[in-house]
Formats: sequence, structure tokens, C-alpha cells
Amino acid sequence: MNRYPHPEIKDLPEDLRAKILEVQDKAGFVPNVFLALARRPAEWRAFFAYHDALMVPESVGRESGLSKGEREMIVTTTSAANQCLYCVVAHGAILRIYEKKPLVADQVAVNHRKADISPRQRAMLDFAMKVCLQSHALGEEDFAPLHAHGFSDEDIWDIAAITAFFGLSNRMASFSGMMPNPEFYLMGRIPKEKKPA
Repeated sequence: MNRYPHPEIKDLPEDLRAKILEVQDKAGFVPNVFLALARRPAEWRAFFAYHDALMVPESVGRESGLSKGEREMIVTTTSAANQCLYCVVAHGAILRIYEKKPLVADQVAVNHRKADISPRQRAMLDFAMKVCLQSHALGEEDFAPLHAHGFSDEDIWDIAAITAFFGLSNRMASFSGMMPNPEFYLMGRIPKEKKPA
């Protein structure tokens, strides 16, 4: 399906190879996005630096008022609006794991207003969807519901930046024919059995 063949891990620059092997060791597989973007190492480095600054803010010494699950919720919801199969499936899997809710990713991808989420999260996703679909129409009135739910202006920046960044990611994944790894489809759907003590 990929229009652009993935490079071989062995042929990549050392820094990319090390990071990809680290991800493989942790996840048990290499998410296709890591290989698809590795064909252009400078872009790969820039993409994952910005990705980590937004999605793993502690990696750059920054705190965020958004939980890991909420960040993934934004990605899943707005990626569905952009019809990005890769990001809905991959980030939906991560969302299910972080939220420990096997149905939440499907719910927010189809209609976040009907999803089993908090009013705070619904306000967050309402704003993210407006950034995604109508950023030109944003006004002061769009910030008030977020402030009412305790989001700071920095949190609101995060919501918008995550939405915008994944708008880029969605389009790159879609145009290049990037497909989700099969492993993502089942992740977080069935709770892991607890090991006996």
C-alpha cells in the first residue's frame, strides 16, 4: 500500500536507527510511521522532535495540564475528522491504553459528543475540532468554555498545537499510503489479565 518504500533499518543514520530500535524493543514492533518518514532523515528528526515536545512534554522539561490520554484523545478525534486511517488506528490504540477504556477511541473517532468522556474532555475536543475544521473562525468566545473547565492558556496552546501538528501528520500518512500496523488494532481492547501475586 505504501507509495514510498520504507528504507531498511540497517541503512539509516545511527541516531534514527537507535531510536527506531528503542521503540521496537519497547513496543515489540516498529510503528510504520517511523520507517515511512525515515526516507528523509532531516524531516524525520524535525517531525519527532516536535512530536515529542507536544506529546511527551516532560522530554523537553515542560509540564502540561493535559494528561497523556487527553493528548491522544485530541489526536484520535481530529485524525478521524481528517479521515486518517493510520493515526486513528495507531493513536486510538494508545488512547485505549492510557485511558484504560476499550471503547473510548471508537467513540471519539465517530462522535466525541456522544462518547463516554468528561465534560472537560468534551470541551477540549469541541475546541480541537474547531481548530481542525474552522480555525479561521476561532474567536474569544471559544476560549471561555476551556477556561471554565480549568484549562490554562498554555493548555489551550497545547490543544491547538497537537491538532495542527497531527493535521500535517494525517496528510503525510494519507498521501503516502501509510497503513497501520496490525498490532495496533487489538491493543487496549481486552484488559490484560493480572498476574497472580
